This record gives sequence, C-alpha cells and structure tokens, in this order.
Amino acid sequence: MKLAPSEEQLMNYLWKMEKAFMKDLLEAYPEPKPAPTTIATLLKRMTSKKFIAFRTYGNSREYYPLIKKSAYFSKQVKGIIKNFFDDSPSQFASFFTSETDLSQEELKELKQLIDRQIENKKQ
Repeated sequence: MKLAPSEEQLMNYLWKMEKAFMKDLLEAYPEPKPAPTTIATLLKRMTSKKFIAFRTYGNSREYYPLIKKSAYFSKQVKGIIKNFFDDSPSQFASFFTSETDLSQEELKELKQLIDRQIENKKQ
C-alpha cells in the first residue's frame, strides 16, 4: 500500500521523531501550518492503513511508525522499477544515470557503491 504525498510528508516527520503527539507533528510543519483537523485526518488514515499506531495517555495519543523508512522506500523503488522500467533494474539505472545530470564525481561514487555491492554478493 502507498501513502499519499501529504501522508508521506507527515510520515517523514514521524520517522525523524520516532514517536510524537499530534501537537509535536503539527509543530514540525513550516508556516503556514496545516489545520489540526487535517493532521488528525491524516493520522487516522495512516493508522487504518497500518503504517502507524498509537499509545493512549489520558486524552492524548502518542503516534509511532509501524514500518521503517527504508522498507517503505525500498518497496516504492521496486514498484517504480516494475511499473515504469519493465521490471529491469538495468533500465532504471540507465535512465537514472543519464537523465539526472549527475556530475563525474557523483557517477564515481555510484560506481564505488555498486562495486562494493558486487563484492558483498560474492561472499
């Protein structure tokens, strides 16, 4: 399941904080801040989608993520590769390296990352 862009934004704040009350999440937003009812609606939707959960303290709820950021984004990238690049990581890498205007230094860094992964797979 995927989060809407507004849910992803809120989820990013929650991932950074690890756990937070609604007022803490609201404070994390830049001005103009969304209405508290908007945040409450997003939290309710994200809870029903099983991305977050909460603990109740009196009348307050402390929210926390149920999914790690890396797991969520890994799934999203895999979906992009499957849906837009015929399930071909090579096509994705080709597109990424040619269409993102990477510098020579950035390309060298990517090559080093790939070389390290190749070495790790050999072991």
